[in-house]
Order: sequence, then structure tokens, then C-alpha cells
Amino acid sequence: MKISVLTFVVLALICAAFVWLQLFLSKKESPWPGLVLPAVSFAWSLLALFGAIIYDGGTWKEILFTALSILIPLNIPTFILMAVYAACRSGNRRKKDLEKMNIQDL
Repeated sequence: MKISVLTFVVLALICAAFVWLQLFLSKKESPWPGLVLPAVSFAWSLLALFGAIIYDGGTWKEILFTALSILIPLNIPTFILMAVYAACRSGNRRKKDLEKMNIQDL
């Protein structure tokens, strides 16, 4: 029982570290650093997909089912990271608009 609780705590800390890193990268001036983690997550899901399709084979229905059953769960972190990115970038955009309005008021 202790091992499973410890594993859960460690995985939760790792997930929190990735979200914090995504927040840090998304708040940068350039938009590109914030897209690194979602791109890595998406590439990881594609790697798993291609590996499963090559290993499994089968009819096109089996391949389609396999592709959906791999892509949907493995892209949940990608969607979460992209949501964090979009939230941070919209905050940056709002701040830039306020700065422009303040400059125009002067």
C-alpha cells in the first residue's frame, strides 16, 4: 500500500513540474518556447501509434480502432498543455493591449 501511495505522490509531483514548466515557457515573450512541451507530447503519441500499427497490423477497421484507442488517451496531456499555453498567451495579449492604450493616452 505504501508503494502505491508513494508512486501516486511522485507522479503527481512530476505532472505538477511539467505544468509549472509549461506555465514558465508560455509566459515568455516569444511564442515558440511554450509550444515545445505540447509538440514533444504529440510526437510521443505519434511514436506510440506508429509502433503499434507496425507491430499489430490487421484489417483497416482494426488499425482505425487501434489508432483511436492510442491517440485519444495519449493526447490528453497535449490538450492540457495547449490549454495552459492558450491561457497564458491570452493574458500576454491583454497586457500588450493595455500597454498600447497607455502609450496612446500619453
